[in-house]
Amino acid sequence: MRVRITRRGGATQVSWLLSAAVTSGCLAAALALSGGRSNAYTAYSLAVHKAAAIPAFARKYGLPCSACHTAWPELNAFGQRFRDNGYQLMNDRDSPIWQNPSYIPVTFRMTPNLHRESATKQPVDAVPGDSISGLVARTITQSGFDLSGMDLWTAGTLYKNISFVLLPSSDNTGAFHFEAAFVRFDNLFSNRWVNFKVGKFELDNLVSEKRFLFLSGNGGAYQSYHFLPAGDVNDFGLGDNQIGAELSGHSDNSYTRYGVAVLSSTDGEVNLPTNQSYDAYVTLSHAVDAGALGVERLGAYAYLGRRPTYFQTSGGVPIPGTGTGNKTFYRIGLSGDFFFGDFELLPFVMHASDNAYLATATAANATLPPGVRDARWNSGFVEAHYYVNPQFVLTGRWETVRMSQQADPATPSDLGNIDAYSGGVRWYPIMFSRAGLSWHTEVSAVRTRGSAFSPTDNVWTSSLFSGLDFDF
Repeated sequence: MRVRITRRGGATQVSWLLSAAVTSGCLAAALALSGGRSNAYTAYSLAVHKAAAIPAFARKYGLPCSACHTAWPELNAFGQRFRDNGYQLMNDRDSPIWQNPSYIPVTFRMTPNLHRESATKQPVDAVPGDSISGLVARTITQSGFDLSGMDLWTAGTLYKNISFVLLPSSDNTGAFHFEAAFVRFDNLFSNRWVNFKVGKFELDNLVSEKRFLFLSGNGGAYQSYHFLPAGDVNDFGLGDNQIGAELSGHSDNSYTRYGVAVLSSTDGEVNLPTNQSYDAYVTLSHAVDAGALGVERLGAYAYLGRRPTYFQTSGGVPIPGTGTGNKTFYRIGLSGDFFFGDFELLPFVMHASDNAYLATATAANATLPPGVRDARWNSGFVEAHYYVNPQFVLTGRWETVRMSQQADPATPSDLGNIDAYSGGVRWYPIMFSRAGLSWHTEVSAVRTRGSAFSPTDNVWTSSLFSGLDFDF
């Protein structure tokens, strides 16, 4: 979801800033004393975290949380290797039969927070409540205390070399769904290059959207992963967990990794709501140890998918699961994870294309409008983390999306273009094998070309966010 934001002048802005400053100060004081962590405007709801650290892993193996995390929930090179090995260190403590009965590999995560969301040039009734008074452009703003969604995440081993993940996740109203659920057979044929999992899981993205260090309404998702041109009916998002099967492998230290996945063409939705076709995803990455600088990794990926353009109907009503007239789309690109001592840089680039039928919402058994062609765009971001110390991290991100070819030649060439900016801090007063706590503060802003009133408008949305991100 995107929420537009703008600057606001005068007493309203001053009042908000004072309120935020006082509240943030109270949060900081409480932590210190505790001993120490689309263009349509919609109501804000903080994204569910979707992934977290599991403190029980640290308890099981007698390791600090920092063994696997640069800053939870982000994984470091050792944490990547631990996950690639199926949450095993490849020693005699891996199998559940050797575990203490009190060990339970489960974590809860939630973030009570204070946030402000605003959006410019939103269509509202000229007279509030009067739907026939005509639409005018207004700035819409919300602010107040809130809750995020909640994760209830468990993962580990069912037996040696058989691992699992189960992640029931709720929105902030308590409505649950299964964000992830899979079983993985590790080191098949005693070979770390052959691992097979089935279920719902995150794509093997080198820059993970499930483990990143941004939580605000605008900054809490990568625009590049979810962007679609105006009028496009494709439902795919590179950051969305998908349902299918994956074959993967890695070197002993996980510096070289590959993954090949076959996925249902449903963008992770259950009950086959669209059709019965399949998508494919391939990823390959390699890392080198740069000594004191850190581990430097570069990866490539390619996603080839299909989506239906019309359904069989009954009395004119589409029948779920009967989608047909499939048309293709693809996403290809490069990503990296580079360390320069305490400074981490995460670059990402993508080239994307959607078939003309998807891009114009045209059924494959109908005729395309004259001159229509595939929609194509390029996107990318550069994300930076600076680890002042193990308990304090500065974060920033710049992101851009640029249309290179509109499906309809008559559409303005820059309609839908995006520029996004995010920055924040995370302070961890508590991070040990029983629980973790972070004070997370973030500001983000997104500029999108085109509004409900004009394709040449720039619509700004932004978020101010401060919250207590905890897991136990």
